Amino acid sequence: MFLSRAASRRRIEEAENARRNRQEIVQALSQGQASRRELFKWGLFTTVGGLALKHGLSPFAGSAFASVPTGAPLSPLFGALPFTQAMPRADLLARTPNPMTAMAPAPTAQANETLQNLNPALVAAYPGGGMGPIEGRPPGTIWAHQRWNEFLPKIGVTATQEGAKANAAYNPGVASSLNSGINPATPMPVRFHPNMPIQNPNTMWTFNGTVPPKLLLSRYGEPVLFRHHNKLPFDPKQNNGFGRHTISTHEHNGHHGAENDGFTGAFFFPGQFYDYHWPLVLAGFTTINTAATDIRAGTPNGSGGITKIPGDWCETMSSHWFHDHMFEFTAQNVYKGNCAMHNIYSAVDRGNEAINDGVNLRLPSGTGKDWGNLEYDVNLMLADKAFNASGQMHFDIFDTEGFLGDQITVNFAYKPYFEVERRKYRFRILNGGVARMYKLGLSDAKPFYLIANDGNLLPQRLLMTSTDLMGVAERYDIVIDFTQWSVGSKVRMVNLAEHDNGKLVDKVLSLSEALSGESDDPGVGAFLEFRVMREPSKPDVSQVPLNLIPNPSLSLPVSRERVFEFGRGANQTLPETTNPMTASKGPWGIKTDGGDMLAAAYNRITSQPKFNTREVWTLKTSGGWDHPIHIHFEEGLIISRDGSAANVPKWERGRKDTYRLRPGGEVKISLQFRDWGGMYMEHCHTTTHEDHAMLMRWDISNAGSPFLQPLPTPMPRPQGVTFTAAAEVLR
Repeated sequence: MFLSRAASRRRIEEAENARRNRQEIVQALSQGQASRRELFKWGLFTTVGGLALKHGLSPFAGSAFASVPTGAPLSPLFGALPFTQAMPRADLLARTPNPMTAMAPAPTAQANETLQNLNPALVAAYPGGGMGPIEGRPPGTIWAHQRWNEFLPKIGVTATQEGAKANAAYNPGVASSLNSGINPATPMPVRFHPNMPIQNPNTMWTFNGTVPPKLLLSRYGEPVLFRHHNKLPFDPKQNNGFGRHTISTHEHNGHHGAENDGFTGAFFFPGQFYDYHWPLVLAGFTTINTAATDIRAGTPNGSGGITKIPGDWCETMSSHWFHDHMFEFTAQNVYKGNCAMHNIYSAVDRGNEAINDGVNLRLPSGTGKDWGNLEYDVNLMLADKAFNASGQMHFDIFDTEGFLGDQITVNFAYKPYFEVERRKYRFRILNGGVARMYKLGLSDAKPFYLIANDGNLLPQRLLMTSTDLMGVAERYDIVIDFTQWSVGSKVRMVNLAEHDNGKLVDKVLSLSEALSGESDDPGVGAFLEFRVMREPSKPDVSQVPLNLIPNPSLSLPVSRERVFEFGRGANQTLPETTNPMTASKGPWGIKTDGGDMLAAAYNRITSQPKFNTREVWTLKTSGGWDHPIHIHFEEGLIISRDGSAANVPKWERGRKDTYRLRPGGEVKISLQFRDWGGMYMEHCHTTTHEDHAMLMRWDISNAGSPFLQPLPTPMPRPQGVTFTAAAEVLR
């Protein structure tokens, strides 16, 4: 994967030259200076659309100084040393009450089709006229916000997607003393360490254009209108060689209508916004606890009490995130910084550790506010990055196996430290990378509690010294009790998972092996240092109860079973189009119910589960691959792994939305299709696999008016979104 630290100078120079040549070809393709056809003709492309493995073109090709491929050069660090900068907490997104009157223009149930003048660079890239709508959401009743009047937005959140710029308005939500001494008034440039170069505005595209990653705080029963403005360059060539300026925002794994799900083909353009309506309801609200009588199905009322809401309290979710889902460009755009975190609060998990009402679990958080205290509740976004010789982020768009960065960042900071008090902390950990998996432990092997998997609190806490492997998009909430160490101690979070390539974890190392520095995978080892600075400033009244949230009952009868197989050698049965490219090509695909292995096409409906039913889906793979499969919309329960319920480990016995298949493995899961309708997706969340082209569309059918059967597919252009009939329906 990466060159050995002992590689000769000549080998490093050779690999750096090959990487530079490869990047020039990538950039030429990205900017239209060369076409795919020309690259095929020149012998620079393989038949599956990847760059050829040639000496002088790929650092992974056979070497003049070695008989076997030996890897890419390590990223330059410009003198940056591990654990020499403070880790910034996530940056809070501002919440605006009463968005129906406070936001301009006011949000509407259907897309706002008010016309505007288009930028000339956009018209040049997408000919068809110089006028287009201000909102990029598909028009009409089919893509109108479902149950709009029932769940009118109470909170508005406005964010942009734009190029890197200094953050002069950082809001971590806690005092500086609880954020490792970081002064929020000091502008924060977009760089991974003070010694490293500032990232170019066309290299990193983040929420509001700033770092650290953003965090949204919301609570059940308080619908959010998330207005996302696309302020990326109008010219698609202004991307520093990777990334696409069209975006679609997926709130992972929100329970809401498909028009708000970030469907891969519902992308929008620079100069437009998209209003996402996140109603924040408990799943099953149309059929379970409809009279809102269960005190556990509730939300903080702002005064220490509970407002009861409909739905199944066993479906309560806590730790979400949202990210780009642009067709064929998810990996590139998320890698560039299009990802943020989202904490959802409830009567059960209210973010106030002192309220003892018999419902609140009192998990580590704080006590100052009724809900959403962050003093001892910390979000950690893990993301591996790679840098070119000038220190700008590097990405290889033709690595279809799984791109791996060699440097681990936490909240976009290279190997930072974080100061803690001697008490319990909750850490919400997200794998926000592209292909790398993690297995996490502490440097002295002391235990911690695992309390949640994929943002869902487990039925029972688990005491562990290391986590399971953590696939891309998976989340683990853990509680570390720092009373295990004395004031002045330092303990580090360690990655035990060693990659030889992006296919899967090559092996799991022991703690001593991971800390030895001998692994050829530079992503192995310690990447975050905790410094125990002082005794608690106030008594720690938090708890980590044995019992958390039980699994929901599966009361609906099973109406159908389906089998999805994830593998290589995919065919494409639909033609590529230019408006937009609804069909993709690549080595990866999905086979449905024993049919052909098919590459992604969001104009193909692979399955149509009926509204208000339950189905059992089997997800499986063959060969030596480990795919983390994400199913949009609905949390599922794993019934069996590799044919047996006994093979499901304790940490997978709660609700999940991302299912790691393991090499040659399969999982059988139960899913319920309730409350909302529309088109959703299923895909591998190793995003390089998703983009090339392990993704499929499925629809919830018979969800009532205004849905047509089958649903037409949106076709976005800057001049406005049109629809086309689904080209293929597999059912």
